[in-house]
Amino acid sequence: MWTETDKAFMQRALDVAERGRGRVAPNPLVGCVLVKEGEVIAEGWHDHLGGLHAEQMAIHDAESKGKSPNGATAYVTLEPCNHYGRTPPCTEALLWSGVKHVIVAHPDPNPTVRGKGFQVLRDAGITVQSGLLEERAAEQMKPFLYWCEHRRPMVTVKLAIDANGSVDDRSAEAQRFTSEACLDEVHRLRKDCDAILVGAETIERDDPSLTIRRVETERQPLRVILDPKERTNPDAIVYNDGHETVQIGSDFTGLLPLLNRLGDMEKQRLLIEGGPTTIHSFLQEGLVDEFYLVRSEVTHQMPIASNIDGDVLKQTGLSLERTEKWGEESVEVWKRNAAL
Repeated sequence: MWTETDKAFMQRALDVAERGRGRVAPNPLVGCVLVKEGEVIAEGWHDHLGGLHAEQMAIHDAESKGKSPNGATAYVTLEPCNHYGRTPPCTEALLWSGVKHVIVAHPDPNPTVRGKGFQVLRDAGITVQSGLLEERAAEQMKPFLYWCEHRRPMVTVKLAIDANGSVDDRSAEAQRFTSEACLDEVHRLRKDCDAILVGAETIERDDPSLTIRRVETERQPLRVILDPKERTNPDAIVYNDGHETVQIGSDFTGLLPLLNRLGDMEKQRLLIEGGPTTIHSFLQEGLVDEFYLVRSEVTHQMPIASNIDGDVLKQTGLSLERTEKWGEESVEVWKRNAAL
């Protein structure tokens, strides 16, 4: 059905969509390429929240170059919207531009769209096809699709352990034991998340800022502190640095209600960076969708066991998907089967 040329154009749309990473939530990453007579005449992406959508930017790009989109084919990674939100409908922009053919990677499951964009375009006589590189598009916008289906955030855990599975060394002051390059990757992971969660002990022991600092970003994640006994120090960094923090205190009644609450706030991906107690509670409830287990060659002198290994992760429904290198550390990436 699809030619290699079609695939190449859609892959380009997926590539340009990446330029909006960390900048558009709660909207998904979207890219658009306009093709005419076998050549790309313009491209666009959703660059920032409230900014032009991918289709609108591509049309503007064509016009700024003096090229008419009339009669062109639009390759778009997500079904064009047909409602007024922060911007006018993308279907209107496509109709106005004179595009004759729209090829889409993934339908939009959001109830405000869900097929309506396709129907409006078809009713206007535009040829619409869907499903080109759909799986790649789904992977790119996974948190958005997960939130549309479950109305709560996808849960990602990051845990660093030493050579023997320890998370901390009680013989020393609290300190990081992974490499600088590994820390860079952690901050890239944070950039892809809307909220970061830790428990009270992590705040008391480490007093972390839980912000994105080592990669460029235009937003900071919501910090969520599980503190049912309300014992964290009010002078802790997270309560005083001007960035948004939610403390879950004595009114905390469970993990799923917490995720539902975050979902209502349009948080689509939650990163848990807490200690073993917090992580185990989410694992036991079956609420972890992906797990980054970071292994260091360091050996702690007075170790605190994580009691988390491959067997534990398998028992909670996760499967090892791949391994990576983050600087000097090796990382196992575990995913829940059929997480979407």
